[in-house]
Amino acid sequence: MYLHLKKLFPETENLDILKHQQVTKLDLLNALNFLVDEIKTSKKEEQPKKWLKSSEVKSLLRISPGTLQNLRINGTLTYTKIGGIIFYSYEEILKVMEQNKVKATSNE
Repeated sequence: MYLHLKKLFPETENLDILKHQQVTKLDLLNALNFLVDEIKTSKKEEQPKKWLKSSEVKSLLRISPGTLQNLRINGTLTYTKIGGIIFYSYEEILKVMEQNKVKATSNE
């Protein structure tokens, strides 16, 4: 939180000075706008992981462990196994989702 205060008030090296100052509505609006911008920026910078563990894939696709195992067994999802841990490529999951897209049919 103090890092945000330093960005809002860069001229203030000693944060104790801020304790004795009144906060105006304009100060609150500026702080709120700053925090909203920080959140937007951090969301844009988030990149998905290249490799996901089974638990992450189950959560992402909202599927059961059995369904994930079936996707592995029938070759729908490729995977890499290192020791006892199974990893899935995020890009591969996106490709499979695109390849299995079903177009809506018209009910006329």
